[in-house]
Amino acid sequence: MRKVSLLILFFIGISLFGKAQELNCIVSVATPQIQGTDKKIYETLQTAIYEFMNSRKWTNYTYSVEEKIECTIMITISDRSNDVFSANIQVQSRRPVYKSSYKSVMLNLIDKDFQFTYVEFQALDFNENSFTSNLTSVLAYYAYIIIGMDFDSYSLKGGTPYFEKAQTIVTNAQNASESGWKAFESSKEKNRYWLVENLMNNIYAPIRESIYNYHRKGLDMLVDNVATGKNAITAVFDKLKGVHEEKPDSYLMQLFFSSKADEIVNLYSVATTVEKAKVVAICKLIDPANSSKYNQINK
Repeated sequence: MRKVSLLILFFIGISLFGKAQELNCIVSVATPQIQGTDKKIYETLQTAIYEFMNSRKWTNYTYSVEEKIECTIMITISDRSNDVFSANIQVQSRRPVYKSSYKSVMLNLIDKDFQFTYVEFQALDFNENSFTSNLTSVLAYYAYIIIGMDFDSYSLKGGTPYFEKAQTIVTNAQNASESGWKAFESSKEKNRYWLVENLMNNIYAPIRESIYNYHRKGLDMLVDNVATGKNAITAVFDKLKGVHEEKPDSYLMQLFFSSKADEIVNLYSVATTVEKAKVVAICKLIDPANSSKYNQINK
C-alpha cells in the first residue's frame, strides 16, 4: 500500500512539473528605514507575494520548468502607518539566449509610487475585472508586463494579449486612491499608465518590433552566425532612432536602454569601427544618461 501511495505522489509530482506556472520570481521585502521589532509581518508579506507571483496561472499556456520566466521583485518599504505601507518596487526579468547560458535582461525598472494596505496573513486576492487591492493590482500588472515583454521577444507583438490585461488593470484602477495609475499623475509620462500606453500605442510599435528583432533575429543568432546576428541588432538602432526623433524620451524607450545599456557595450566592444561609431552616436542621442558607458565601446 505504501508503494502505491508513493507511486501516486510521484505521478502527481510529474503532473505538477508538467504544468508549471509561468514565472520563476524571486521576491524580497526590505525595510531599511523602518524602526521597531515587528519584522514578522514583512516576512509574511514576502512569502505571500512569492506565492502570488509564482503559484497563479497567468496565461493559458503550459510551461515546462525550464521555460519559466526568471524575474525579480524587490520591494523596499520606506514608511508604515498601521496597515498602510509606502514603498518602491523594483522589477527585473531575464530571457535566455538560444544555445547559450547567457540571460539577457528584458525589463529593469523602479516604480517609486507604490502604496498598499496589508494585514498579516490576509489572502492576496486579485480579480481581472475589478480593482480589489492596490497590492495585488500592482503585482498582477507587472506579472503581465513581464510575460508580455517575454512574448514580444519571441514573436512579433506576441505580448499584446498580456499588455491588454495590464491595460485592463490600469482602467480598473482609475478610481483608486493610490497613485501611479493615472495619466495626469506623471508630468514626465513615466508611470504604470504610461508604460502600458506606450506598449499599446502604434506610434511606439517600432520599439516592440525592435525588441523582437534584437532578441530573436539578433541575440538568438549569434551562436550560429555572429555576422547575421550582429547585423540584425545593428539595424535595430536605426529604427529606434526614428522613433526617438518623432517622440523623444518615451518611457518604453527609456526602459529598453535601461535594460540593455551594459549588454550593448559588451556586444559592440568587439565590432568594426563603422559599427561602433554608428551605435555609440545613436545610443548617446537616445540615452544620454548612459553616455559614459557607451564611450567605453570606443576604448
